[in-house]
Amino acid sequence: MIKKEKFHVEYIFDNVSRRSLWNHLTSALGLSAWFADEVNISGNTYTFRWNKEKQQAKIIDIKPETSVRFQWVDEEDKKAYFGFTIHSIELTGATALEITDFSEPGEKTDSIDLWDSQIEDLKRTLGI
Repeated sequence: MIKKEKFHVEYIFDNVSRRSLWNHLTSALGLSAWFADEVNISGNTYTFRWNKEKQQAKIIDIKPETSVRFQWVDEEDKKAYFGFTIHSIELTGATALEITDFSEPGEKTDSIDLWDSQIEDLKRTLGI
């Protein structure tokens, strides 16, 4: 098994409500607007669909309107997960979204590029 590397990326959102951002990170409707083509939720299990590909993730930790961590059901590295944390930037009052993810060695840049692209979609759906 290949050990994955943990990384963090942070994105700043001006003029977005914390609740609206949270809904886009945890609801089927919100996630299907930017993260996947279709999202179904059953308890703590989220099923994500992209074209014909389907993947399931379970919520492994949640702090309402602050943070959520998902782990892919088929993930071999039991320490690997992807998570979203929302916090405020004191100086500006802006809202920051920190993403924690894991990538295989040598794929970190590609993973960050993918998040950058996804977050652009998220900002569009939030009207930013």
